Amino acid sequence: MTGPLIALTGATGFIGRHLVAELPKRGYRVRVLLRRPAEVPEGATGAVIGDIASPHNMAAALRDVDAVIHSAGLAHAMSGMPEDDYRAINTQGTLNLARAAERAHVKRFVFLSSIRAQSGPVAALPLTEADEACPTDAYGRSKLDAEQGLDALGIDWVALRPVLVYGPGVKGNMAALLRLAQSRWPLPLGSLYAQRSLLSLDNLTSALDVVLKAPGPLRRALIVADPEPLTVAEIVAAMRSGIGRRPGLVPIPSVLLRLAAALTGRSEAYDRLAGSLVAKPDALRTLGWQPVSSTRDGLARLAQSAQDSSSAG
Repeated sequence: MTGPLIALTGATGFIGRHLVAELPKRGYRVRVLLRRPAEVPEGATGAVIGDIASPHNMAAALRDVDAVIHSAGLAHAMSGMPEDDYRAINTQGTLNLARAAERAHVKRFVFLSSIRAQSGPVAALPLTEADEACPTDAYGRSKLDAEQGLDALGIDWVALRPVLVYGPGVKGNMAALLRLAQSRWPLPLGSLYAQRSLLSLDNLTSALDVVLKAPGPLRRALIVADPEPLTVAEIVAAMRSGIGRRPGLVPIPSVLLRLAAALTGRSEAYDRLAGSLVAKPDALRTLGWQPVSSTRDGLARLAQSAQDSSSAG
């Protein structure tokens, strides 16, 4: 292959594994940057061992690289981590790598930030990049600090702020919701009307393709989300449609659900489930981004894939 060479961090993670497999299909060569010796992921053209927390010499890793996609970092699901750890890895680690990329004359630095750099887990109004960034936890603050640090460097950069990403191998809250959707029981979620924006792995990959090819300079943060937000009930219904089942959703009054959550110590989880978070990717679309799949179709395929994997196992 002779396409652009991309240096990718986080290649062994949920998003990174998908990018290693899919970016070559779009004409890119992928060099993965790994913290410790490991097998080179299928699809990568090479691998370099190093640690962005202390990049003594990243010259070899970034030699001849056209762009960096930085997807490694501490996830927000790692609750209880000290704020200093988030800052050391998500902020300083990002800036260490960006400075090394600038020294290596890399053309563009693509940072996978998060919608949590802009907002808490719920938002009363639809989010756009024009809104003031108001992160509410250490994870979100570390991502926003990294974005602001990038803006002080000379390298051309772009920070993608994805909402909750789903696809094969998803973990956390989306995996729990998928397990519920796979059950044969009716679910008391029919009265949850708040909408949530989601993002499929395929749509994230197409967004990365757009920002990698966009004429520069970019030097800004961009929200990335599937265009159509769904309610929790619609999310479950889409998943169940993928495995040939009816929605099976019962409209239990939300006050009873909130009480049940409080009695079982799950009030925070309920607030996230019942709260709204809609993010508008309009600025990204002005760069030419077109989603490759709808949310409903993506969720149906996710459920079908999970069922096929379960049957194969």
